[in-house]
Amino acid sequence: MVERGVIHGRFQILHLKHMEYLLAAKMRCKILYIGITHPDIVSYPATSPQDVHGTIERDNPLTYIERYEMIKNALLEFGVKREEFEIIPFPVSRPELLTQYAPENAVYYMSICGEWDREKYRILKEHGLDVELLWERSEEERGITATQLRDVIAESGDWKQYVPKAAAEYIETHAIDERIRKLYYA
Repeated sequence: MVERGVIHGRFQILHLKHMEYLLAAKMRCKILYIGITHPDIVSYPATSPQDVHGTIERDNPLTYIERYEMIKNALLEFGVKREEFEIIPFPVSRPELLTQYAPENAVYYMSICGEWDREKYRILKEHGLDVELLWERSEEERGITATQLRDVIAESGDWKQYVPKAAAEYIETHAIDERIRKLYYA
């Protein structure tokens, strides 16, 4: 077990596949830094053509603090002690800034489920970071994505089955489900 690990994602609706990723990384390190990419799409918009979800408000309905709180609440719900994780901005669109937010001497855990993930893997390696691949999955093996989940929410479908209980409560308490519907049907 290493001292510090780092993972990253947009988490633009935290779902159970995200939790699988978070917990797999946490099992490998004492302290896990969870990087939130595109902490805002104005200051840190997507810069790669592979990053197709990093510029549009409809794809980024949650603020940084909402994603922070949702991740924190879900990890606590899953029994991870608060002193064992940190949540940080992770400006993947400005990789030269990454180690201003995340520890340089950590293992950067990733999963690969598409071309954008491959590009991020390459970016992290090119910046001299120690990257460990948790898994590589095809689209069929991937499971639900946040994009698909936002679609289900927009259509008023049964979305709660795909998210941790803490995330469902947070989404409803903060009317994020209503916000998503407005973004889809405005």
